[in-house]
This record gives sequence, structure tokens and C-alpha cells, in this order.
Amino acid sequence: QVQLVESGGGLVQAGTSLRLYCVASGGTLNNYYMGWFRQAPGKEREFIAVINWSGSSTVYGDRMKGRFWISRDNFNKTMFLQMNSPRPEDTAVYYCAADRSIGNIIRGSGIEYWGQGTQVTVSS
Repeated sequence: QVQLVESGGGLVQAGTSLRLYCVASGGTLNNYYMGWFRQAPGKEREFIAVINWSGSSTVYGDRMKGRFWISRDNFNKTMFLQMNSPRPEDTAVYYCAADRSIGNIIRGSGIEYWGQGTQVTVSS
């Protein structure tokens, strides 16, 4: 059974770059897609980005392009989300996920593995 644990969240000032981490343990994620989501208070969960196993292909949510960068290091079983110039509206709990289907990741449903989330608060 794979466990995903996010870290790197916290309180940051707007414009200060932030990197989130998602570390996998307890199993392998060979050929799994991995993705990032976020959920702000009172709002629906939002897809941020997904990356394939090799890291050669990524897909970003429409509103996420340009300020977020997804990457992964399979040797260290870690996925990253680089947040550039975060804004107060980026305040949310950020979750990582893993699934064999890119469609499940993009739709945010039927996902096999979820992390517990890390809070990101961006102050103005």
C-alpha cells in the first residue's frame, strides 16, 4: 500500500516562491501518473497539474499555466510543485495524488492514492 505525504506548505507572503513536496512510501509508483490538486475553504477541489511516470509529459489546469511547475524525482519517490509568485487567492490545502489513469487524475475522481494535504496560506 502506497502512502503519499505532502510537505512544504506554510504561511508565505504574496510573490514569494514556494515549493511543495509529495513523498511516496510503502510501495512503488511505476507507471503511475501523479498530480496536484488544491481546495480552498468553501470551494470545490481544483486540478492543478499531472505528470507522467518519466516526467516527460505534463498537463496543467487552465488557470494554472505559467505560475505552477510540476516535476518528479522517481529515484527519491518525490513529486514537486513549484509555485511562483503566489497570490492570496492561492491559499488552499494542496493535495497530491497518484493513479494509473491520467484521466482519473485530470477529472479528480477514481484516484487510487491521495495524500493528506498541506496548507498553503498566502498573505497580501
